Amino acid sequence: MKKIVIHSGYIKLDQFLKLSDCVSTGGMAKALLQESHVLVNGEPEDRRGRKLYPGDKVEVKGEGLFEVAGGEEQA
Repeated sequence: MKKIVIHSGYIKLDQFLKLSDCVSTGGMAKALLQESHVLVNGEPEDRRGRKLYPGDKVEVKGEGLFEVAGGEEQA
């Protein structure tokens, strides 16, 4: 499982897919979600704006399993 560190309270699913290098554009994220290739915490998810919080797990078919990890802001 790959950990993806975020530096805010949450991240939207489409942004997470780009940050984790599963897709390179928002349009690709939309298509991936419409094809039911994404699971969030074991449940199918098709909402690009779904908020992910530290501890959430995202599985992308063909890409692997990712976990949202919280990071502390560096001053």
